[in-house]
This record gives sequence, structure tokens and C-alpha cells, in this order.
Amino acid sequence: MQLESSLDRFLRRTSPVVRSQFLPQTEIRKLNSLWHPWEREKVEYFTLEDLWHCYDEWSAYGAGVPIVLSSGETLVQYYVPYLSAIQIFTSSSSVNRFRDDLELGECEIRDSFSDSWSEENENEKLWRLDGCSSDDGGSEQDSPWHLNERLGYLYVQYFEKSTPCTRVPLMDKITELARRYPGLKSLRSVDLSPASWMAVAWYPIYHIPMGRTIRDLSTCFLSYHTLSSSFQDMDIEDDIECAQRKRKEGEGISLPPFGLATYKMQGIVWASGKSGQDRERLMSLSSVADSWLKQLGVQHPDFNFFTGSWRG
Repeated sequence: MQLESSLDRFLRRTSPVVRSQFLPQTEIRKLNSLWHPWEREKVEYFTLEDLWHCYDEWSAYGAGVPIVLSSGETLVQYYVPYLSAIQIFTSSSSVNRFRDDLELGECEIRDSFSDSWSEENENEKLWRLDGCSSDDGGSEQDSPWHLNERLGYLYVQYFEKSTPCTRVPLMDKITELARRYPGLKSLRSVDLSPASWMAVAWYPIYHIPMGRTIRDLSTCFLSYHTLSSSFQDMDIEDDIECAQRKRKEGEGISLPPFGLATYKMQGIVWASGKSGQDRERLMSLSSVADSWLKQLGVQHPDFNFFTGSWRG
């Protein structure tokens, strides 16, 4: 059995494991067949509120990741999570419960990402929630709520663009957003379309034992996570280790990143394991994140900064 590399430990220690709940039989038949095409006797889900609880302690004290240096020395590096981006698509029935809250809400959040796009086509304009109110006389097709049956209705989206030193930890940002978008606390994973996702920026704060600066530990990470039950229990990698970690029914639901980007990646600490497999894994995860954003037609400021790219 292969030993865990530093990258393995980072991905495991920063993957939230959310409390699992079972959907009542009466509600299973109401699930969107496009998002949940498989017939199941039992359907597990998690609430977004429980998901955010996973980040509570990390936001306050940081997530500790054991790291083995090239010298053989072991230390624990702590990372604080920040909400980098989120898009939540849901069904019309779920949207209707929160529609009034959004239309009456302030427009500061919408303005915070309104210039994240440069050139837009007509379809991309449907993704934006410009303006602070809607026209009561408008048709559903003209409404910013409308997208399409497969992706669902865009309930909320947020893209962080401020510098790291001025950001607040993930839990504080979610609490702020939830005042305008209460569904961030009450929606369930089964309510969300497969297009729902979030990105978390992880910045290093300190390591134990302290006392010296280690260049390899200045690396920052950007992890991408799906939020819908449609991807639940799907292995990110089809290897033996993943099979051994297969979740049992009723255990917490893990949300490992499907994509990853890095910044200030130096030295060999993060790419030294498994005979070069970590380096290939990093490239693969970055490529998947890039493909995801392109598929959704999204400009993610942090991803562009981390990778030094900009798609106009």
C-alpha cells in the first residue's frame, strides 16, 4: 500500500464530510428526472447549512495538513478557506420559495460580479442577474430566472474579486450572502442541478512547529466542488485507493474536489509522491477545472489569476 503524499493529505484534510440524511419516500418521486435519472429505494442528501458547518472551525483556526518536507521533517501547515465562487441552480419549485427574497434584496452582490464577463453572447446574458429589481410585467422567458430545463434556474452566484488580504473567511461570507439568499441555508443537495458548484480558495496562515520560513509552504490552492446529489458517490479517480475509501450507507457524504488550481507552486513538496503521479494529478485536476468553467461559459477571476490566464 502506497503512503499518502502531501497532496493526498491536503485533498483529504480539506474535503468536507457532510452529515447524511435520507429523503422520505414520498419525496423521491418528486425529484427532477433529468438530474436524478436512477431509480433508488433510498436517496441520501445533505443540506447546505450542514455543508457550511464543515467550514466553521476551518474558517476560525485553519485546516491542518501534515506535510513531509524533502529533509524528512514533518510539520502541520494550516490553511484558511475563502469562498472564491459559487453558482447554485435549482428547480422552479425551489426558486419560487425564495424569489421574493432576491427581488427585494440589495444589488451589491450582483454588482460585485457584474463585470466578470467581457464579451457576452445572448445565452451568457441569461446567467447574469443585472439590476436590482425585475419587471412584474415581463414574461418568464425575459426573466433572469429563466435558463433551461436541464441546468435549472440560477438562484445565486457570487465571484470574489477582492485581494486576499481584504477577504473574510468562508463562513463569514456565507453568513453575509445568506441574509439576501436564505436558500444558502435551507436548500438540499437533491434540490440542486448538476451545474451547481463552488470554488474555495485556501491560503496558508502558519505552520507548527514555527520558527522559519519555508518557501514550499507558500503555495495557495483553489478547489472546485459539486453541490448536487447527482454526483454523489462518484469516484474522482478509479484507482484501488478510492475503492477502499468507498463510503458506506449512512456515513457522512464527502465532497472531494473535482478540480484544482495552484499558485506559487514551488519545490517538490507537492509533487514528489507516487513516482511523479502527483504532478500529473495536479495537471489533470487543473484541466478539469478549466473545462468545467468553459462548459458553463464562466469567467472565474481567481482561476484566471492562479493560472495566469484570461479568457475574453
